[in-house]
Amino acid sequence: MSRRTGKPARQVDIVKEAGLSGGQLLRLASGLVIALAIGLLVGWQVGRPTDSEAAITTAQKADAQRDAQQIVELTATARVTQGLVTPIVTGLAATAAPSTESLAAWKQVMLQETQRYAETVSGGTATNVARGALRSAVNALANALETYTLARTLPAAQQAPLLELAAKQRMLAVTTWSVAATQLDQLNVDAGHGHQHVYLNTSPDGGAMTPDGSPEGKG
Repeated sequence: MSRRTGKPARQVDIVKEAGLSGGQLLRLASGLVIALAIGLLVGWQVGRPTDSEAAITTAQKADAQRDAQQIVELTATARVTQGLVTPIVTGLAATAAPSTESLAAWKQVMLQETQRYAETVSGGTATNVARGALRSAVNALANALETYTLARTLPAAQQAPLLELAAKQRMLAVTTWSVAATQLDQLNVDAGHGHQHVYLNTSPDGGAMTPDGSPEGKG
């Protein structure tokens, strides 16, 4: 004769067999809820950023926004300077000597431009490098003009050494500016503005870097 299979034990029967009263069940359920709540709270506390982390994130966002604005402003400033000093760069290398009036006008331009870049503005490292290179280029060109002007005040037989020095200073200015222009171009590409070519010339004057041929504003 086969063994009869009993009905599955209900949860209530199990509880009764365990000898748990209604109050004990209530306390047990409450304990589970509290434990679950504590676990969720601990997990949230561990996962959420600390005050210092939140401050760092906020500062990083502010720095990124500031640097993006500085890239636009520095590019615009470089374009203004490019237009003003290109005639000086060309004139100092010309075969024909510039007039006294031209030299005086150029001196005023260079005084203005050296003052323009005299202020130190803190930004991202890459932006600071571009700004510093532009400043150095402008200062070198101002020195070249001063040396050239001084040479023209001397008798013709004594001018050669100073004219040679002025040529070297001019070349340093052009080369340094090309480094700044290349850095500025890359900054604009990285910032989503596309290529921005702010070079003093398009030929490798003395080995200076030149535009890469990419369309302006693309890339």
